[in-house]
Amino acid sequence: MNASDQAGPVSGRIMSVDALRGFDMFWICGGRDVFLALVGLIVRDQPGWLKFHMGHVEWVGFSAWDLIMPLFLFIVGVSMPFSFAKRRDAGQSTGRVYLKIVRRVLILWILGMAAQGHLLEARLSKMHFYSNTLQAIASGYLVASILLLHISVLGQFLVMLALLLGYGVVMVWVPIPGHGAGIIEPQVNLARYVDEIILGPYRDGTTYTWILSSMGFAGTVLLGVMAGHLLRSPKTPGVKMLSLVGAGVGCLILGRLWGTGFPIIKHIWSSSMVLWAGGWSLLLLALFYGLIDVVGWRRWSFPFVVLGMNAIVAYMAPRIVNFRTIGDTLVAGLAQHVGRFGEPLRALAAFMVLWLILLYMYRKKTFIRV
Repeated sequence: MNASDQAGPVSGRIMSVDALRGFDMFWICGGRDVFLALVGLIVRDQPGWLKFHMGHVEWVGFSAWDLIMPLFLFIVGVSMPFSFAKRRDAGQSTGRVYLKIVRRVLILWILGMAAQGHLLEARLSKMHFYSNTLQAIASGYLVASILLLHISVLGQFLVMLALLLGYGVVMVWVPIPGHGAGIIEPQVNLARYVDEIILGPYRDGTTYTWILSSMGFAGTVLLGVMAGHLLRSPKTPGVKMLSLVGAGVGCLILGRLWGTGFPIIKHIWSSSMVLWAGGWSLLLLALFYGLIDVVGWRRWSFPFVVLGMNAIVAYMAPRIVNFRTIGDTLVAGLAQHVGRFGEPLRALAAFMVLWLILLYMYRKKTFIRV
């Protein structure tokens, strides 16, 4: 591995990274329902700003809910310098590492098809080959892995910039047959055109794009990799935290500026969106790192760590098992007698069924990783 300049004094797990991963998982495995149900106890009608941020933007723009997927990819990148350093320190050959990379990519791809691609229906006519967060992670992880194995940190940063700039140039300047260049609309854009050619009838039928957008996926993961290198560096914790804040603010500014020419659009994973979402991801990492690893306030994060240590299970389980039904078998009767507290109780029960399973796995040190 050509990584001599990537070594650093920190090689173990950083609790704040696991906690932030768990915080991300919390929202998509039941936490959103719990939060909205609790809000319903305070206000009869959700304020407009909350409705906006608890849902996806239809096209141009960005909400808090839109951050879930980019944050997931970003955290994968943050962990990579640590895991690759561990493999290097263990004396693993490049060939063996590549076998693990291929294995992980394949497993993530298959899980993605099971989660959103109708793989378990075993009907080719309904198969979606590339349509899920886990497959986006697989694409970004593959690119970042090759770079981590063979080029320097500076080289990785330059490739990240090249991917984002290249994607922006292609999307804005390459003409779409029959339409021309620079059209970025839900039904007409170059990324969609490429997906229609390559994926054809196996597209997911949405305005999300995947083939060309893989350049953006890799950019998001690599942005996380840069943060991971910073956390592994010999800098003091305080300097690391401030550096994350500075980088986050810088990405937000650049993302907003770039958005005037290449709009912030999550559906096509635009380069401006990568920077905008990356800015918020960096600031969240700075917050979690500052509270947990700099200040030392750790106990509050334990519920998130439980989720973060088994993120794949937390992500996949609700897509296979209906935890709402299981929770209702426990509390539905009681919920009928507690008035407006009934819905929060049902939402909390559904979430706690999954969380208690993950807590049991955590206590038994059973961690499912790919």
